[in-house]
Amino acid sequence: MKKLTAVLTLFFLVVTILTACSVDSTNEDPDKINIISTIFPSYDFAKQIAGENANVTMLLKPGMESHDYDPTPQDIIKIQNCDLFIYVGGESDEWVSDILASDEQKPKKVIALMDCVDKVEEETVEGMEEDDEGDEIEYDEHVWTSPKNAVTITKKISDTLQEIDSENAKEYEKNTVSYCAKLSSLDSKFQKIVDKAKRKTLIFGDRFPFRYFADEYELNYYAAFPGCSSETEPSASTVSFLIDKVKKENIPVVFYIEFSNEKIADTICEDTAARKLLFHSCHNITQEEFDNGISYVELMNQNAKNLEEALS
Repeated sequence: MKKLTAVLTLFFLVVTILTACSVDSTNEDPDKINIISTIFPSYDFAKQIAGENANVTMLLKPGMESHDYDPTPQDIIKIQNCDLFIYVGGESDEWVSDILASDEQKPKKVIALMDCVDKVEEETVEGMEEDDEGDEIEYDEHVWTSPKNAVTITKKISDTLQEIDSENAKEYEKNTVSYCAKLSSLDSKFQKIVDKAKRKTLIFGDRFPFRYFADEYELNYYAAFPGCSSETEPSASTVSFLIDKVKKENIPVVFYIEFSNEKIADTICEDTAARKLLFHSCHNITQEEFDNGISYVELMNQNAKNLEEALS
């Protein structure tokens, strides 16, 4: 959990002076509204809706582990001066509350992704390493992994943009209808794969940030760690459990997630006949993917292809 109150207090002393100056806008049009997103999914959703009518910025640098992000003074200035700020809203975003509670300038509109949908708690399934969080309830932050949730979030962003920029409201609405159709098609693709599958169990030799996805399609899963775990080294018993599960159920695929060192998945695959495949949480992307303009829909379509193989 990130505790940045003391640091942010110092930042705000600088921000008070700098907010009168222009935000670095090398690639921004000063006549367009500014949208700031902390992570890739909402960044991509906003771009799909806004088209050419807004400057959309992602704070998390491509290739960076999302749970390691800390805001810079310049990030804080951008947030305070933007028209719409979109963040996840979970424990990893605790720093946001200090910014929004400040008496300094604030963004015109704010959306927390976790407030857009019904939250579910992180869970520890059989064989999984447990995080020592005491009795505190921790909610899964990865709400966008369900395409149906993505539709709900997209509509919320669209409605907010239409309030902020009524002159382009019709275009936002048109873009939203078109994009939500793509998300619904994605949802249908996943459902068809699951409906015809010979098994309903997924194995992740990694963290599991897909609780919303698994719940949506009624899939079972086993993994080394919960989705927001900071652990990277599982116990021998956890690895042994996953290996036995793959062997017992003849599971053909062991998944890993983006930016993983893939060691756990490699170990499981070495001891079984399983193939190692990526299942992308879309939390962040590489610099190359960012430069090539990859989208949430593209990443999830890749997931659909790999899911089909895993459930065959």
